[in-house]
Amino acid sequence: MIKLLPSILSFLEIVEFVLGYFSNSFIALVNCTDWVKRQKLSYTDRILTALAVSRIILLWVTVFNWYETVFDPAFCNSELRVIVHIAWVVSNHFSLWLATSLSIFYLLKITNFSCFSFLHLKRKAKRVVVMMLWWSLVFLICHLALVSADEKMQMNEYEGNVTWVTNLKNIVHLAHVTVLTFVYFIPFTISLTAFVLLIFSLWKHLKRMQISGKGSQDPSSKVHVRAMQTVISFLLLFVIHVLTQMIRVWSSITLPNNSVLMLFQVLGILYPSGHSLILIWENKKLRLAFLSFLWKLRCWMKKRK
Repeated sequence: MIKLLPSILSFLEIVEFVLGYFSNSFIALVNCTDWVKRQKLSYTDRILTALAVSRIILLWVTVFNWYETVFDPAFCNSELRVIVHIAWVVSNHFSLWLATSLSIFYLLKITNFSCFSFLHLKRKAKRVVVMMLWWSLVFLICHLALVSADEKMQMNEYEGNVTWVTNLKNIVHLAHVTVLTFVYFIPFTISLTAFVLLIFSLWKHLKRMQISGKGSQDPSSKVHVRAMQTVISFLLLFVIHVLTQMIRVWSSITLPNNSVLMLFQVLGILYPSGHSLILIWENKKLRLAFLSFLWKLRCWMKKRK
């Protein structure tokens, strides 16, 4: 069973990669085709397209790391390893923050609170999202700087006091892990806040519907529920992704076992693959395009038979 574990994990990794690559490519293709036809694209579709592109890059980098871990640890030199790590940091950053900005955009567009400051943010929803993405670049720059320093410390051999060099490596590595924790904690907190406010807004809306004698199946309630489903699916997969990445970082030295690292990679790739499939199903345009694709595929297979 232990010998079969790497093969099973490799199979799961390939399946998740194929599903994730297909779903993200489908989102990008549908939105780009729609943009070419109509010469315009909604703000939500722009975020979804950018999110899909960042996740396609993230998936390829993850598969590259998986190949190096399983088949050929000496596949790439230290310089190439740094480039791959930087590519992972950048694609992972935009994957997290674009999904977070999508949650904020849903919150500002769907909910209705009478607070003056919230109404002001609601009118400036696009600007709020853009500013949030710009400010997130501060975390990206800090993260890239620490990644470069950490990688260089791991690559280079320093002469002199070995204890001092070891302590310096540990300090840089700890700073890297600390920044990585903040990189995950802040978008998760923002998305969780958006989810809580969506629940509160839905509760207030249902209460108004009961007072007015209307049912709870009005369009506004359905929009609230769909947005909540999208945000909570992102949060659940996000938690799994964060846990796996943090465990990988902390245990990179203490647990060099390839099977353990592969298990974390399989769990981590659930986030860019699974969430994109959920986004397709929750988005009306993407869902209809996907069902149309399945129907055409079925007809094509019938003709082939």
